[in-house]
Amino acid sequence: MLPGVPRLDDLEPALLELEREGLLRHPDRALLGSRSDVLLACSNDYLGLGARHVSRETPPEARIGAGASRLIHGTHPEHVWLETALAEWVAQPAALLFSSGYAANVGAIAALADRNDLIVSDRLNHASLVDGCRLSRATLAVTEHADTDAIARELAQAPNYRARWVVVESYYSMDGDSPDLPRLRELCDKHHAHLYVDEAHALGVFGPGGSGLCRAQNITPDVLVGTLGKAVGVAGAFVAGSEPLRRWLWNRARSFVFSTGLSPLLAEILLRQVHATRNASEARSRLRQNVDSLRAELAAHGIRPPPGNHGPILPILVGDSARTLRVAERMLSENIVVQAIRPPTVPKGTGRLRVTVTAEMTAEHTQRIAGALATALAAEQAL
Repeated sequence: MLPGVPRLDDLEPALLELEREGLLRHPDRALLGSRSDVLLACSNDYLGLGARHVSRETPPEARIGAGASRLIHGTHPEHVWLETALAEWVAQPAALLFSSGYAANVGAIAALADRNDLIVSDRLNHASLVDGCRLSRATLAVTEHADTDAIARELAQAPNYRARWVVVESYYSMDGDSPDLPRLRELCDKHHAHLYVDEAHALGVFGPGGSGLCRAQNITPDVLVGTLGKAVGVAGAFVAGSEPLRRWLWNRARSFVFSTGLSPLLAEILLRQVHATRNASEARSRLRQNVDSLRAELAAHGIRPPPGNHGPILPILVGDSARTLRVAERMLSENIVVQAIRPPTVPKGTGRLRVTVTAEMTAEHTQRIAGALATALAAEQAL
């Protein structure tokens, strides 16, 4: 089969080829029927807030639908209240809601950079960041993961662009590691570049009140993106920065301009969840304890995540996609759901199990995960 997108008539053989390569994704069947004995070790609901229940009674003041895009009278008080709370949480002057993290990154980057600009992007940036960079039509310099020196060289060698951007994540979802944010802020200031940081997996987990790694390390990015479907436990995302940035995105971020506004009812629920997340210090403490517990249990079995890994995401590298799938299936046979991550999500040959820890786990859970993982990996190596 030729590389690229297959013709519509060729989709079936293309799917068979993906299956042969161990790259075919199936609808999630592991949790059908809500089996209470299944231990979920792949959730992004780090603090367990997504499992909270709200009243089924709709508050009379909260509309279900926005009625239109935000620009066409689709803005409601709930949106404004939530955006104000989000901006205050991450210590930025203003914030703008988007329907998802993907929509936020694609819309914001494409609205802020163009063919006259340079974007320096980490090789392991999320697909939404990659697609936003492509849509902007800016010159793109891709550097090796977390290589601050490479970023410095790219900025130093690019004096003739209208603007220069450094685009990174604060906490990488497939590696559980972080760039040197203070050093990147220094480089951007030195070279008059803008720093764009996606805090998707850090928000709620790190920093004062769960406000993210930028605040934890006392740096202010020019553009900060946060998502509300992970530690906050619901859905949606926001872009935070200056008030002029908000107004520009309001007018030029196509994924915002041409989308119906977020449900006001959902915005009201999100506001409650943001307050709950900020006040979830005990859950963050339990999360840290569980992370330490699982790392110790894994180390006792001779299993260690890659260097630089920290926080609740623990990638266990396996390599080959087929082997990664078999290890995940062995874990599932023990009623433990651990996601097998394969290309194109990660580079070829770096298939892994992405183990995520949550505040809701217990010591028995971390022991169970580590023991089952050690057994599954040993069985695979014996083949």
